[in-house]
Amino acid sequence: MDLVNSLNDRLLFAVPKKGRLHEACLDLLHGSDIQFHRHSRLDIALVKNLPIALVFLPAADIPTFVGEGRVDLGITGRDQVAEHEVVAPPTQTTGVEEILDLDFGRCNLMVQVPQKGELNTPEDLIGKNVVTSFTNLTEQYFRALENNREGNVNSNVNGNGKAKLQTTIKYVGGSVEAACALGVADGIVDLVESGETMRAAGLKAISTVVESTAILIKSKSPSHPELVDLIASRISGVITAQKYVLCTYNIERPKLEAACNITPGKRAPTINSLEEEGWVAVSAMVERKRIAVAMDDLTAVGACDILVMKIDNSRTG
Repeated sequence: MDLVNSLNDRLLFAVPKKGRLHEACLDLLHGSDIQFHRHSRLDIALVKNLPIALVFLPAADIPTFVGEGRVDLGITGRDQVAEHEVVAPPTQTTGVEEILDLDFGRCNLMVQVPQKGELNTPEDLIGKNVVTSFTNLTEQYFRALENNREGNVNSNVNGNGKAKLQTTIKYVGGSVEAACALGVADGIVDLVESGETMRAAGLKAISTVVESTAILIKSKSPSHPELVDLIASRISGVITAQKYVLCTYNIERPKLEAACNITPGKRAPTINSLEEEGWVAVSAMVERKRIAVAMDDLTAVGACDILVMKIDNSRTG
């Protein structure tokens, strides 16, 4: 009862309790200065420095809780939102709103078949057995395939008034990639990140159902809109800090234009005159993934004293 009372007047923020997004979400919360202690047996943690309660849920359940307004904010995969919205389409008062693409957890929900075999297109799986954890999206995908198949006429109707699928969709909660090898399925629909698991299971991807990444979502009527904006701003700052580094260097003014073309900054570089006549100091945010090439190019145009510094946090436009 004490815990229930303590949730009053707090913004509820759903976070994946395990799985591929869990650790990255914890890092994001830490970087946003959301301070909490989670007891090992509890799926609710009170934030110490803000009127927020974290609710640890399976990623697949978060769109439901946020979409129904039971929880104000949540982090989950775009694939999970799409799976939920197949059976619960958003309305003016229900469903989720995407606030931020968090730029991690990138993967694709893909149709996969054995590398050695006669199945090479999604249409080849029509009328066969397909195993997946994403039954709603998979049914929607194969229903569209069957409806678009040239000359296809299906007069069989199920209890919901929809044409019966020729393709059999089976649910498996884990180890979906083993279904073909075990003879349970002719093909699968599963998430692919690097593709290593898929290839190790002797599978190949033949079509993409949904492209996914982790996203921050909110309900249509959050209880604390100002807190939602605050948390979104903090998280956006952390994401930017993870994506960029700060590059500083000195360069002669006649060569400045060429250097600024290499480091245009997120908005514009900061330029200050040095005591030495004809020289300037430049500071600019550069994407972390291209900083090595940028340093090489700066050196080539005459920049010197090039330094790169990590950005711990940020607030940018």
